[in-house]
Amino acid sequence: MVAPGFLANPKVRKWLGGVEPAWTVLAFDSYNALHQEPSAGNRTLRLEPGLTRAELVGSAVARTARTLLSHAADRGGLKLTATGNLSRAVVAEMFEIIEWPGLDKAEMLRYHKVINEPDFLALHFVRILLQSVRLLRKQREKMLITRLGRRMLAPEQYGALQAILFHIAFWHANLAYFDGDPIPSWPQVDAGVVLWSLSVTADDWRDCETLTRLCSVPVIGVLEIPWHRGWFAMEARILRPLKWFGLIESRVKTGSWPLEEHLYRKTFLFDRFLRFNVQIEGPTTQH
Repeated sequence: MVAPGFLANPKVRKWLGGVEPAWTVLAFDSYNALHQEPSAGNRTLRLEPGLTRAELVGSAVARTARTLLSHAADRGGLKLTATGNLSRAVVAEMFEIIEWPGLDKAEMLRYHKVINEPDFLALHFVRILLQSVRLLRKQREKMLITRLGRRMLAPEQYGALQAILFHIAFWHANLAYFDGDPIPSWPQVDAGVVLWSLSVTADDWRDCETLTRLCSVPVIGVLEIPWHRGWFAMEARILRPLKWFGLIESRVKTGSWPLEEHLYRKTFLFDRFLRFNVQIEGPTTQH
């Protein structure tokens, strides 16, 4: 069992509220390995790159990425503003095309007379990921598709595109950038541990408060701030991105109006896309 003494800390006990995190049953070596990004040398967590478009129909990220790459390829690039964001004309066109979990276009138009790229989270998130993995590159006033980006448009590369973007999102991107909360990097820094914990706890609907206690690793900075801040970070940096990738689904908790608290559970894609090979208190188990 991982760090049983850790659970005796009064601050930790208070924060957990009687919940024992799922990751405490992991063998120490597996717990450590889950803190490393997936790689050829680390088989504790593997991303499945061979899934088909039909299997990934729920991934808004993969779908939007292909849309953006296709437009960049067909039009000789996408026009940029002086600050390096996609132009308003490009954003307006993408706004009509892109479908995204939780996106209320009418509500957005109520608050924005003109929509710039950073206002449109779906587009902003995917563009940053594509540029980070060099599927798109900036050249003067345009965003151009790269040679690798063109290869990723082949139908058989759909699963590889999902895997590449997922990898960069959870292990290299700064997901805190998209929510603005001052808690740095948490719980993304424990992404592998959190993902494994979700794999064994999110088979049925659970609220974010429960999943945060079951799956995240509380640290000093989180223990010393109001509880809801940690809950917000878990939702913004883990659960919502997983929903965008099609691995988690959500619904509004009955009776939670007007706050509209959400419940979350895994989709079938979670266990198809994420493969774990961990030791639990001794024997090797695969999930």
